[in-house]
Amino acid sequence: MNQGKTVFSQIMSHISKYEFEKCVDRNKGNFKVQSFSCLEHFYVMCFAQLTYRECLRDIEACLIALSSKLYHSGI
Repeated sequence: MNQGKTVFSQIMSHISKYEFEKCVDRNKGNFKVQSFSCLEHFYVMCFAQLTYRECLRDIEACLIALSSKLYHSGI
């Protein structure tokens, strides 16, 4: 049984959310965003990069397959 964080969650914990939000605010990245924030988009793109996903359909299929574990991964 897993007792700690997932590897993805451990990697993402090294990214400063404060600095990321400063960059988003400076560039107005969340302007008129309704549900999918820049931080969530960044997490999904990092996940896709780390798992060698090649297309959007591949990313979506992988995220759906892991849907029960996404909260624990930090997405």
